[in-house]
Amino acid sequence: MVGQTNESADVLADPQYAEMATHTVLSKLRELIVTGNIAPDTRLRAEALAEQLEVSRTPVRSALALLSAEGLVSYSMNRGYTVRAVTIRDVFDSIDVRAALEALACQQSVERGWSDRELDKLDTAVRQSRAIVDRGEWSEAIELEWYGINRLFHRSIHFNTHNAVLRNSIRMTLVYPLMGDVARICPSVAAHVPQRDRQLSATVPDHIRASQTDHEHVLAAIRAGDGEEAGRLMSAHVLATKTRLHAIATLR
Repeated sequence: MVGQTNESADVLADPQYAEMATHTVLSKLRELIVTGNIAPDTRLRAEALAEQLEVSRTPVRSALALLSAEGLVSYSMNRGYTVRAVTIRDVFDSIDVRAALEALACQQSVERGWSDRELDKLDTAVRQSRAIVDRGEWSEAIELEWYGINRLFHRSIHFNTHNAVLRNSIRMTLVYPLMGDVARICPSVAAHVPQRDRQLSATVPDHIRASQTDHEHVLAAIRAGDGEEAGRLMSAHVLATKTRLHAIATLR
């Protein structure tokens, strides 16, 4: 209890600490919700979540308010915050919006300029993920590693827009997990996908190879200073997930 009191005081005294703590809690809660580890209609109590995540109630309350704005949870005076059921249609809608926003992020990142250091970081991420693909093997651990680098690639572009409004808007489209194949680990999608298409491959899946190539083409366009082409490529890259899901999912 003393530790929580001290942490609350730190949060109130240091706005930067408060923002970091909120984003940490927000990321953890969003992941638990979109992967189904917190089921739809579950009531979210700030006190219990704070204890589970070992933080004070302040960042939890802030994160719940943000999740409500994103549409992952709903709020009512009687029940407080509850997890909202995300449908496959919600996932498709979020992909459509994210494709447009990510394309804009590519364009703005080029227009506003990349430092050599940040461009080298983007290049490193692409080379690291290429090395994974070229090994040819695939497993849950390898998938998690590749998707971790994938997130770094996209977030680097978001960061280099120097546009907080755009970054926050992209964050609000993340109603499905980004740490693995959405067809396999997102409950609202997996329920519509045949078992054969949810099996983890022992070799690199075709959609991962295609995604890796997309990243390399986006990087080349950014290096060439062609924001319009980078945006076009990024939009197609994001929409490829929707196209694949439409091909394998049984929609009712």
